Amino acid sequence: MLLEALPFSTRHGGGTMTIVSDLPVSGGDEMREDNWHHHLGAGGSVGLDAQRQLHELLLKATRLQVWRLRHQLPGAGTTDLDDLAQQAADDAHLAVLRKIDTFEGRSRFSTWVYKFGILHAGVAIRRQAWRHHEVALSETLPLIDPEHSPASIAEGGDLRQAVQEAIASALMSHQRQVVIALLIDDVPIDVLAERMDTTRNALYKNVHDARKRLCEALIASGHLDARSGRTPS
Repeated sequence: MLLEALPFSTRHGGGTMTIVSDLPVSGGDEMREDNWHHHLGAGGSVGLDAQRQLHELLLKATRLQVWRLRHQLPGAGTTDLDDLAQQAADDAHLAVLRKIDTFEGRSRFSTWVYKFGILHAGVAIRRQAWRHHEVALSETLPLIDPEHSPASIAEGGDLRQAVQEAIASALMSHQRQVVIALLIDDVPIDVLAERMDTTRNALYKNVHDARKRLCEALIASGHLDARSGRTPS
């Protein structure tokens, strides 16, 4: 863990989670607000102070986002939520250091950093919420909901059959699993990436390529208009 590697810690033994504003807190002077990130790679007390400031800012962001999304984790206590926030802040800290060369100065560095905290807290919440959920990597579409009316089933039956046939014939096995998990079963992409031992970007590319193949198959079968990309009326 990052907190164990750095010579400081923000962990605490209390059971109360601190909730903060949803806006980054400005530093005490202009240098701390706009230029302190230049010291993140420095040695000695200057570099340590910059690393500490970075982690404190990320922790503010992750605590806020975890608290906002706490309804997704029924039964989780304040200690559980704060542990998630701490872990997310650690992950976000490493992510910032990896991406810091991409910071272009178009916004305040604190605002840029804050987004990393929000993102990683959301990922941590989703992973925890799905921790005990089985992700079934199916290659077939689920059955039609029996609560749908016979008329709606008949109306969409032809298109559904065409989509099912396109998924079966136009997509590779891996693409079928990804498309059904993400677009049908609503599995969060970061959760699926973890379960399939891959990356979010790889899954995005899978979905992009699969959609292209499906569109081509549906156009060829006459279920999709080549010009508008819509089903013929």
